[in-house]
Amino acid sequence: MKNELRQQILSIRTALESGEVIKKSLRVKHYLFSTQEYQAAQIILFYISYDNEVNTHPMIQACFKEGKRVVVPTSNVHETTLTLSELRSWDDLAPGAYSILEPRAESVREIPASSIDLMIIPGVVFDLEGNRIGHGMGYYDRLLKTVDHVTRFGLAFEFQIIERIPAEKHDIRMQKIITEDRIINCSP
Repeated sequence: MKNELRQQILSIRTALESGEVIKKSLRVKHYLFSTQEYQAAQIILFYISYDNEVNTHPMIQACFKEGKRVVVPTSNVHETTLTLSELRSWDDLAPGAYSILEPRAESVREIPASSIDLMIIPGVVFDLEGNRIGHGMGYYDRLLKTVDHVTRFGLAFEFQIIERIPAEKHDIRMQKIITEDRIINCSP
């Protein structure tokens, strides 16, 4: 079921026109930046968007201007884990694993996950309770299990939200999901 949902939503996302992605992503940014959690956060983990995900590039640039510290993931494909690195300049990025932008080896400034105030997590599908389906490799699931006390927001387009995802007890939920239309509070 998860695989079918993933494929269905990915095909819709892939069909989006770039102008629509940019327009909707700016609305997501507006909602994200209006949250108390974002405003209070000093160190924020962002995924670097690709393939018609909610575009985080302008969000990261705005964080630089606001003086917030930005952390981004680097993929360790052998262990399917993420190394978190402080990003100080867009120029430190190059295509890495899966052709996603990540810090070049000489630019990695490792940061412990426990020092992050707010994690912005990608997903292919989310439900109203904060459960998520990613790309199926488990990178973010492994990261989230190490820091369940850190505030976690998912970013998604409205069509990526469904009523319910089959979840297991050990799954770590998002506290909020932000779309172009609303902020969904998922915390009980």
